[in-house]
Amino acid sequence: MGALTTHVLPGAMYRLQYDLLNDFEPVTPAITAPYLLYARTTIPSKDLIELISWLKTGRPNVSIGVGSAGYRVVTALFQRETGAQFTVVPYRGLAPAMQDVIAGQIDLCFGTPDQLSLARSGNVKVYGVASERRLALVPDIPTFGETGLPAVSFSIWYGLFAPKGTPRNIIDKINAAAAQALADSALRSRLAELGFEIFPREQQTPGRHQRASKPFATRQGARGPLWSKPPEQRIAGGSLNL
Repeated sequence: MGALTTHVLPGAMYRLQYDLLNDFEPVTPAITAPYLLYARTTIPSKDLIELISWLKTGRPNVSIGVGSAGYRVVTALFQRETGAQFTVVPYRGLAPAMQDVIAGQIDLCFGTPDQLSLARSGNVKVYGVASERRLALVPDIPTFGETGLPAVSFSIWYGLFAPKGTPRNIIDKINAAAAQALADSALRSRLAELGFEIFPREQQTPGRHQRASKPFATRQGARGPLWSKPPEQRIAGGSLNL
């Protein structure tokens, strides 16, 4: 199992000892989910528009946690599109970042829908969904596009990869088994409860999976990353400017 944060973005962040394009065989994309903007409960803003205005007043010491490369990219998009200034605080994963949001140690954090239980229990606020449409689990939370920030649209995805050179007939067997598993009604129901969407069956192909990975990985190529700047300085046109 691989993801945007394991098989795409690392090549945009670090000099790797392996080739993202040539050391793996794509099998199938599986599930996807948008990022959401979470915040400590004591922030006074009632909605996303008020939050952005609050951030743009130049308030000192506003902080946002980032738990991985994916969160850092969507954070950079948010910062670029709003023009807001805040301190980016890196974490070793989403869980400790969310714990610090709950504790009021940091102000904001992008996370995934499986963290919505923290909002339902009143431990955090949710301000926006980084996708083209609202999330069914929280239909009252707007997308960033609805507030004039359509470029703040970024989703995590997960899929299956095999080692390079795996025979095509084996790839096809794994693909068929994965498709069968993803069609299971109990699994689909549980994933929906967590806010994840399953790719449509017609998209569950090796070719579709490769197309999801290739744009970022190709830019890395054999050159290694261009990492004289942090990611927030390499965002242009809604994507990483590599």
